[in-house]
Amino acid sequence: MTLTNLTSPPIKMLNPETDHGKLRRIRAEDLEWSLVLVPSLTQLCLQHIVENFKDNPIFEELLPEHQASVLENLPPTLPLSITANLISDESYWKRYCQSRWKMCDASEYGHSWKRMFFERHLENIIEHFVPDLTDSKLVLEFVPLCKEYVKRLRISQLLPPIKEPHTFEERDGADSVSDFSTDETSMDHFDFQILLNKLNNLEELQLVYGVKNCGMNFQWHLFQFTIRDCQSLAEAVKSCKSLKVLRIHRSNIEDEKCRRLVSHLLDHPSLSELDLSHNLIGDRGARAIGKLLNSSCLKTLNLYDNWVGGQGAQALAHALSKNTSLVSLNLRLNQLGDEGGQAIAQALLKNQTLVNLQLGANEMTEPTATAFSQVLVQNTTLRNLNLSCNKLGVDGGKALEEGMSHNSSLLECDVRLTEISLESEDCIRKVLCTNQDKAQREHTQDTANTK
Repeated sequence: MTLTNLTSPPIKMLNPETDHGKLRRIRAEDLEWSLVLVPSLTQLCLQHIVENFKDNPIFEELLPEHQASVLENLPPTLPLSITANLISDESYWKRYCQSRWKMCDASEYGHSWKRMFFERHLENIIEHFVPDLTDSKLVLEFVPLCKEYVKRLRISQLLPPIKEPHTFEERDGADSVSDFSTDETSMDHFDFQILLNKLNNLEELQLVYGVKNCGMNFQWHLFQFTIRDCQSLAEAVKSCKSLKVLRIHRSNIEDEKCRRLVSHLLDHPSLSELDLSHNLIGDRGARAIGKLLNSSCLKTLNLYDNWVGGQGAQALAHALSKNTSLVSLNLRLNQLGDEGGQAIAQALLKNQTLVNLQLGANEMTEPTATAFSQVLVQNTTLRNLNLSCNKLGVDGGKALEEGMSHNSSLLECDVRLTEISLESEDCIRKVLCTNQDKAQREHTQDTANTK
């Protein structure tokens, strides 16, 4: 049948300038609707999946290009119980992180946005956890979602329980009593025993038992690391077999708590770095740490800014003389004196593994410098030595200068503010430059041989 044989009347074209009423009858309800923008059936289906993803998360069944389309349009507000173990695409987790935090740098998290989100989210939960008020289920329900992705936790504060305010009494000593009150029966913090043994991939844990930005609300109990805190943390760390790095800063750890903590670390299978800087550890605590050096595989020990004296240093030196794993030891800003400084020097005549030693600001004088002069002659392993802020004196500087004249391995030697002469300091610097040039040539040669 041809077009001329059709009996139906011809279609009458509407004139948009005159037939306004008739034109409105075929106009779409959506004023932005256009034939050019009509989506395909595939697009409509993908849009439906996105809109109903919360109730019906269809994803793995889709083709790769369709998965990409869904991920691009999924909002970062979906429950983590749905997305945590279903979505691994980094672009989705990048959008999630950037929608929540202003400062985001995935390079600090192994270039993984997903790891970054789960670590920072878990840190936030712990940092705002209030004992006796926050339900532990908040943590326990999140663990199955994050345990495969959390490798490091940096907890910058731990909140104590909320205490009822004391009634102020105007009498002598009232301020000091209220300020230094340590009611340990009610001041325990978050219990890490409910968490650490469930994080199978946790390698680094950094803690501060204190409160950030407390301002005018400062009270001493906000910075109290209790005995029960210490016991629960020690048991939790012992149960976390994957942990490699433990750092506890500014938490008022003194000898008794240090000994209790160390007793649970003696047989830890993977711990390689222990950082207890900025605490109150004295000689008894140092002796406990000395035992740890002899029964562990620690490579880095940091006791910067503590109260370790001569006897504690002797205990550490005794362990150091037998140790075959420690690479870095930081004892800056303690109270070693010449008793401790000479003991450490004697240990280095036997030790063949230590590379970095920090002894700045330890009240050491000329006898220690003389002892280290012998170390510089015999020890060929040490690469970095810091003796700054000690009163070594002119004679001590000459002793170090003499030792350095026989040394070919030390690359850094910090003798600032030690009262040595400029001539001795210049001689030490020249030897260091020679050693550095030699090390650079050897490195270049080794690189060329490897290629």
